[in-house]
Amino acid sequence: MEIKVVVVGASGKMGKEAVKAIHKEKNMQLVGAVDTYQVGEDIGTVSGIGSLGIEIKSDLANVLQETEAKVMVDFTNPDVVFGNLLTGIENGVNCVVGTTGLSQEQMKQINSLSTENDVGVLIAPNFAIGAILMMRFAVQAARYLPHVEIIEKHHDQKLDAPSGTALKTAEAIMEVRENFRQGHFSEEEKVSGSRGGDYDGFRIHSVRLPGFVAHQEVVFGGIGQTLTIRHDSITRDSFMPGVILGVNKIIDKKGVVYGLEHLLED
Repeated sequence: MEIKVVVVGASGKMGKEAVKAIHKEKNMQLVGAVDTYQVGEDIGTVSGIGSLGIEIKSDLANVLQETEAKVMVDFTNPDVVFGNLLTGIENGVNCVVGTTGLSQEQMKQINSLSTENDVGVLIAPNFAIGAILMMRFAVQAARYLPHVEIIEKHHDQKLDAPSGTALKTAEAIMEVRENFRQGHFSEEEKVSGSRGGDYDGFRIHSVRLPGFVAHQEVVFGGIGQTLTIRHDSITRDSFMPGVILGVNKIIDKKGVVYGLEHLLED
């Protein structure tokens, strides 16, 4: 039986990639496209794959109800993702979310509501399989090289900093790293912020420039050595295998799953 999917933020860069990927899957049926831009246009034409007979609409609740969607894929922005999730959960729709910027309080509320409504919600800071492996390797390295800094680089239209991937990497590292302040105790910033953001004693740096898609380095320092673990998403279609995996897996879950790694088989 095909999984009926609605894409929210469908006319955006990631949304269009999701539309193309879902349309190609034999066990999935793209049934709706939601956005506040290009309303009324055919999402297939907008995505460059030819007419699909699916009109972009702006009312998420109506689209979910009319299409009887099983899964909602959200690639919007931090200002609207929380409201979109509430709408999806209230309509009994499982959610796959690539939008970052949700607060801890919002995450708790989403987890409670989704559990009560028997739906699964995947919130994934990064859908690239290589990025998930990068985070796993970083945690392994942090056990032996606790001096670490994270450098993440994204396109200049990204709204939140640091990225969700960087924060999730930092959280995972802190599970195995003793909390201590790195660097010289008399260190002084000549330009405020030049050392990046302080995360429980180590630094996270965010770069925002045209030309980047999504990139992250986790740099470890030890006696006479350094180790760099790096992942680069060159194009946005690098995220789509993870999105498809999420759609397939989340229909069997309840509550929030935070991170694609929890749906990967070891």
